[in-house]
Amino acid sequence: MKTIAWDWRPSDWTVHPEFFDKDRWFTNEIMTAGGVEEEFVKVTEGLDELLAAHGYRRDGLVYRVEESNHKTLAFFCHFGVECVILGHLLNISPMQLWHGFAASPTSVTSLYTEERVPGTASFRVNFFGVTPHLFGAGVEVSRRARFVECAGDPGDGFERS
Repeated sequence: MKTIAWDWRPSDWTVHPEFFDKDRWFTNEIMTAGGVEEEFVKVTEGLDELLAAHGYRRDGLVYRVEESNHKTLAFFCHFGVECVILGHLLNISPMQLWHGFAASPTSVTSLYTEERVPGTASFRVNFFGVTPHLFGAGVEVSRRARFVECAGDPGDGFERS
């Protein structure tokens, strides 16, 4: 059976405790068979290298501030990768984000750092998956990240297993 990490029925993924663990979510046999850990490591190591180049070096569950700054970094990616990045920065399993949040294509998510203790930064989501730029342009928001609200409702035309 072919499956993707961000498209599981709740009754299938919620029965696996490892999916709620930020350090073990990719140890499930289906994730292992799909090489998910390797892809996760590529994304998160690349992210941490980029952040280190801007003065924020990961140290366990926080970031050590080597150079405080007010820079803005912009990332353009699909929802799946967005949740991997958010999970890493917020120390949350991406499974919870993939299945508990929806960000439509072209939506915008914003995070900022908080240096509440000098030399240590953490990330906080300011807004997630917003689409006012689409409304302002008269463009309909895509339902691509969503499923039907009630059983029996017309779907979005995409069959999912």
